[in-house]
Amino acid sequence: MSSQSRSVRKHHAIMDAARSLFLRNGYSGTSMDEIAALAAVSKQTVYKNFIDKERLFIEIITADIAQAQTQTQTNVQALASSDDIAADLRDFARRHITIVLQPHLVQMRRVIIAVADRFPDLATTWYASGPGRAHTTLATQFEELTRRGLLRTPDPLLAAQHFNWLVLSIPLNQLMFSPEEFTQAQFEHYADEGVRVFLAAYGT
Repeated sequence: MSSQSRSVRKHHAIMDAARSLFLRNGYSGTSMDEIAALAAVSKQTVYKNFIDKERLFIEIITADIAQAQTQTQTNVQALASSDDIAADLRDFARRHITIVLQPHLVQMRRVIIAVADRFPDLATTWYASGPGRAHTTLATQFEELTRRGLLRTPDPLLAAQHFNWLVLSIPLNQLMFSPEEFTQAQFEHYADEGVRVFLAAYGT
C-alpha cells in the first residue's frame, strides 16, 4: 500500500472514530485522545490530519450534510416529470422520511443543536444545506407541476415546507426527544398520510 493510500485510510479512520464518539458523547464529551485510541492511530497523527477538534467536527458535519443532500437531490429531481402525482409523491415521501430520519442523522441534529451557540455558522450551514436546500429544490418541482396543472401551489416554497413537515414532523419530534424507534411500516404510514393531506390542500 502506498504512503498516500495509508494517509487516506488513516484520515477516514479518524473521521469515522470521531463521528462515532461525537454522536455518542457529544462535542464537549469527546477528546482527541479518545478519537486517536478508537481510530488506532497516534494523537500526533490526528493533529497532523486536523488542526484541532473544532476543525475535525466541522469536517464531519460538512461531509454528512453533503451525503444527505446528494440523496435528497436525487430523490426529488424526478418529480417534475411525474404523470401520477399521488403515487410519485408517496414514493418520494417514503424515501425522504427514511433518509432524513436515519438514526445517525437524528443524533447529529441533536449534537448540532447542543453546540449551536458555539458554532452558529455551522448550525446555519446545516439548515441552509439540509432542510433549506431541500425545500428550495422541492419548490422548483412543485412550480413545474403547477405549470403542468397537476398541483395548485400559489407559493411553491411554502407548499414545499408544508409537505416536508406533514411527512416528517410527528416522527422527527418524537425521535429528537425520546429513544423510541419506528418501523418502516410506521414511516410509510406517516409518509402516505402526509401526502394525502398535502394533496387535499394543493391537488387539482
